[in-house]
Amino acid sequence: MAVVVIVTAAFIWLLLPYYGAVLWAVILAILFTPLHRRLLKWLGGRQNLAATISLTVCVCIVVVPVTLILASLAQEAARFYGRISSQELDLAAMLARIRREMPPFILDTLTALNLGNLAEIQARLTSFLLQATQTVAGGAVTFGQNTAELFVSLGIMLYLLFFLFRDGADLTEVLHRGSPLDKRHTSHILSKFSSVVKATIQGNVIIAAMQGAIGGIAFWALGLDGAILWGVLMAVLSLLPAIGAALVWLPATGYLLLSGDYVRGAILLAIGTLVISTVDNLVRPLLVGRGTRLPDYVVLVSTVGGLSLIGMNGFVIGPLIAALFLAVWSLFIDDQSHS
Repeated sequence: MAVVVIVTAAFIWLLLPYYGAVLWAVILAILFTPLHRRLLKWLGGRQNLAATISLTVCVCIVVVPVTLILASLAQEAARFYGRISSQELDLAAMLARIRREMPPFILDTLTALNLGNLAEIQARLTSFLLQATQTVAGGAVTFGQNTAELFVSLGIMLYLLFFLFRDGADLTEVLHRGSPLDKRHTSHILSKFSSVVKATIQGNVIIAAMQGAIGGIAFWALGLDGAILWGVLMAVLSLLPAIGAALVWLPATGYLLLSGDYVRGAILLAIGTLVISTVDNLVRPLLVGRGTRLPDYVVLVSTVGGLSLIGMNGFVIGPLIAALFLAVWSLFIDDQSHS
């Protein structure tokens, strides 16, 4: 047992530099397994051909669109950062126009909260926008500089994904036989792993992408600057329960209304309230079964914790660890109750 633990730990340590590629290969294999099974049936059991077609579908649906979005985001962030740093975007005039349109009681409230100083507000807002866009632009530069590493990770992910499609059933059987846990426990944990991956991707990522796309298109159609940047930001914020895309579209609506642009403000408010905010309630039940959903507070804490500790992969790993934690403890409590 000691040898098994040591060798397994050494193998995991070996994979750590490319754990993201391995993680996303497993995630995509789980998501596209139903498609692969249908292809396998239609093709008369030809494993290699079915795996190749499934891999091609993954590349067309996931890899290519994500690459194009990231490239557009990098350009948008760099352009927005340039406009702010060169003062082409006149924040002083914008704040002055908002102040003129504000009702007196709001001005009195801001003064009481020491927020009535336009120069100080402008300095804070400029600093925040510069830091935010510089972070995105800097990440894009780093992303471009690590092109070789990116292609290696992508190659590992696609190569591994092919074999997960082809040999996934056999690998699952090996996990069942090799697990030191009871067969019932192993089946329950593997089932929970698969269901949480599907729930996280289908219920969170797809809905977040929809909300971000709707918000970005609305910003673009209304002629607001940085439509792609704000759309991606809305998509990211939509991953967090109780926070959501309203942190972007609601201040934008307030700015339009307070600056006297009532038509565009009303349109954006209607889109945000009636479309963006209701997508989650309408689409999630269709994508995610009720039994696979974690409580919102668990999703929020685990997602934020995952993002803080691991980075972008944390929005999957965090809820996954939380779900496995709950699954293992529920099994333990059940066994204790029966004994």
